[in-house]
Amino acid sequence: MQDLKKLIREVPDYPKPGILFYDLTTLLKDKNGFHSMIDRLCDHYRGRTIDIVAGIEARGFIFAPALAYRLGAGFVPVRKPKKLPAKTASITYSLEYGTDSLELHEDAIQPGQTVIICDDLLATGGTAAATAKLIEQLGGKVAGAAFAVELTFLKGRARLPGFDTFSLIQYDK
Repeated sequence: MQDLKKLIREVPDYPKPGILFYDLTTLLKDKNGFHSMIDRLCDHYRGRTIDIVAGIEARGFIFAPALAYRLGAGFVPVRKPKKLPAKTASITYSLEYGTDSLELHEDAIQPGQTVIICDDLLATGGTAAATAKLIEQLGGKVAGAAFAVELTFLKGRARLPGFDTFSLIQYDK
């Protein structure tokens, strides 16, 4: 994965001093890098029956539809409150600095459907864990969680026990 890692721009002190931001837009604009990333994500799920790929707002909307297309699955957006037009199911979850909420259309996932959660980055795992609970509330079965990047030092994977959590690129600090 070093070939992909080299395409990610590291921006120091963004969004605040002391934070090193991993900017995936430089990987996305590279046609070979973007194609390779989607291919490698798909390889992990090849041969499995996946009904839905749930992309988490906002950067998950970049990766999840491409993954869904390649896997022959549908795509559903997991949104912040009041962004979806029809009746929604919602979940509120804790952050290190407060709370946040996510919503899915109530009819986005049918009972028994197999779902992969997809986002650009796994950090503390709170958003992905909340998404998994929301999918399960609707009767879906979470088959796994796919991420382009994982910040392993934040131990977000621990918040997704029992799920096939997969990331292409890991940063240890």
